[in-house]
Amino acid sequence: MTTLEIKLSLPDSLAREAQQAGLLTPEALEMMLRERLRAQRIAELREAVGQMVSAGGIPMTMEEIEAEIQAYRQERQRATGA
Repeated sequence: MTTLEIKLSLPDSLAREAQQAGLLTPEALEMMLRERLRAQRIAELREAVGQMVSAGGIPMTMEEIEAEIQAYRQERQRATGA
């Protein structure tokens, strides 16, 4: 696990509200980062599919997409040694 120290500059009202909502805890920040990364990956995948369709390709099935995602995850795990 990597430990990072992050310094944020937020408007006072936003910092207070986020603190009161429990959003500035390490667990909450981890969850938000994971959700954002997932959303970003999905957006990238959708864009790639859109480009493929625009180029005249045949859209992938959900099974093919899932297989690609699994292959990507396995490759990342091998690259990071996780």
